[in-house]
Amino acid sequence: MKDIQAIILRDRPLPYHGVNVFLEILDTVSAKAFLKEIVPYVTSAKNWWDNDDAWLAIAFTYEGLKKLELPQSTIESFPEAFKKGMAAHSEKLMDINENAPGKWDSVFKAANNHIAVSIVAKNMDDLNSKKAFALQVLEKYPGVKLCFQADFDTPIEGNFNHFGFRDGISNPEIEGSGAEQLNSKERPIKAGEFILGYTNEAGNHYPMPQPTELASNGTFVIFRKYHSHVAAFNKYLSEQAKSKDEQDLLAAKMIGRWRSGAPLNMCPFKDNAELGADATKNNDFDFSNDQNGKVVPYSSHMRRMNPRNSKMSVMSDVNLHRIIRKGVGYGPALPNGSIKDDGKERGLYFIAFSAKAMETLEFLQKEWVNNGNFVSLKNERDPMIGLNEGKGTFTMPDNPLPKRFIGMPTFITLKGGMYLFMPGIKAVKWISEI
Repeated sequence: MKDIQAIILRDRPLPYHGVNVFLEILDTVSAKAFLKEIVPYVTSAKNWWDNDDAWLAIAFTYEGLKKLELPQSTIESFPEAFKKGMAAHSEKLMDINENAPGKWDSVFKAANNHIAVSIVAKNMDDLNSKKAFALQVLEKYPGVKLCFQADFDTPIEGNFNHFGFRDGISNPEIEGSGAEQLNSKERPIKAGEFILGYTNEAGNHYPMPQPTELASNGTFVIFRKYHSHVAAFNKYLSEQAKSKDEQDLLAAKMIGRWRSGAPLNMCPFKDNAELGADATKNNDFDFSNDQNGKVVPYSSHMRRMNPRNSKMSVMSDVNLHRIIRKGVGYGPALPNGSIKDDGKERGLYFIAFSAKAMETLEFLQKEWVNNGNFVSLKNERDPMIGLNEGKGTFTMPDNPLPKRFIGMPTFITLKGGMYLFMPGIKAVKWISEI
């Protein structure tokens, strides 16, 4: 635990405040000196349950590792998808049309994002103090240049996302982490699925970049910026359902939970705010008693991303496709229920960790998000995060016939993304000294 970076295992504080800073390496010697000075302040996952203090994390793009002049054998040992980058695999990721790299924010099109530094805190004073320190260190090394800064914040009080749903409820439980098991229906997943150097679900180890000093206790990072089309979501609900109660039910069916976080299969007819707020209960379920999808539709976002004992048409080991999600919101909240877009940027910085992040993201995006074949829904896509483009369909099993909602737009669009490698803390020191 001591060598693993805190952000991988530590829960976000509530409320949370933070910043993602991306740096360009202009001079290798200067960059290594910067790393050597900042590595003592990279926060460890030891005592990961204690999120009272601000914490700092650091990761590198492939281009950044090359700029740091690591041995050629090390550079060549990284996975091909990591070397090529997220944009180069846009077709495999279904990052096309509205989500195509050509439409990304300019900062994600540049090749000069080399080092990412993230700071998370539970109050603005702690964040500003940690940020001021990091910038003070950065100013000492002109060979490292600030490219862009992405601030984030709890979108809505109580940890609700911009669409009004409680966020960050479900993450896989990791064997050996010491975490309390909050879902009695799921067993902890082998640590090697998420952290390099540990045994995975197959009983072996995933390939690691070399040497071992670099890879042990490290992981790969998915970083994606999404824009949330909240007004379009509200408008679609108002067009498809007449009353407020009907709109809330349709939204819950699309997600798989009520806005409070209460899962549909535990309270199918009415929201239960007390259950939604109870972290010991709101994730303790599976779909074994709802195999026909009449309570939680097969195509709902939550069921797609974690089928939880569903009988699937295309068999797959769910535990091989889980990721640790640590997304954070950005931008101001849209007034509650508004169907008029105010033109302001708001959304989610999707941050996730996996020992095989590139392969896992490609599977999730292509199969579970943008295809319905694995649940016998042909090409029906995820109603919330799928690329629906005004042609989306959402099937809701009912008696005597299923209800089908059509003409669904895309509710989130991709504004950019990249893959990063997050080493263990000792490995950051190793990089600075090699």
